[in-house]
Amino acid sequence: MSETKIKLCGLSRPCDIETANALRPDFIGFIFAPKSKRYVAPERAAALRALLDPGIRAVGVFVREEPEKVAELLRLGVIDIAQLHGGESEEYIARLRTMTDRPIIKAFRVDGPEDIAAARASGADYVLLDSGAGGTGTSFDWSLIRSLDRPYFLAGGLDTENVRPAVEALRPYAVDVSSGIETDGLKDPAKMERFVARARTADREETTQ
Repeated sequence: MSETKIKLCGLSRPCDIETANALRPDFIGFIFAPKSKRYVAPERAAALRALLDPGIRAVGVFVREEPEKVAELLRLGVIDIAQLHGGESEEYIARLRTMTDRPIIKAFRVDGPEDIAAARASGADYVLLDSGAGGTGTSFDWSLIRSLDRPYFLAGGLDTENVRPAVEALRPYAVDVSSGIETDGLKDPAKMERFVARARTADREETTQ
């Protein structure tokens, strides 16, 4: 069984990148939604990306952004993957694909089985399952996921306490955390380290059983 990947989202400071470089998650995320408290301007994201270990992929999180702007950040190498978090349509995804061949993650708010059905049918490369607008720190009913037969990022309410049971129970393609590794609204290096360690511990124990 493949190891669950880790995404640390909402990084906004050089010290956040320094911690990520030490922990080596598979992905980090920059938030490009202006209404988010974790928003970073493209110029700042480019400066932060320059500090990032090249072995870690950068994901850009967008909410109803013009696809041309998304494609430009991918073209410039500020990000490697686009994550769409604003209810973007299949037509939007198709249009973005005409501008870039980079991977696309589509986020879905999970309230019921119909949301899992929509995620299954998505034309994105990956889907992300969340409990709301993102970064809210609340989880959803994980039992709804068990019928999903495609790779997904598990988000929504993950933290240092529940990431291990989540990985053990669901074996998602990746776990995605933002507010769960913060203290007073800022990324907490100790929580980042604990989250990564517990996610990886769950994987190691699975492979030895």
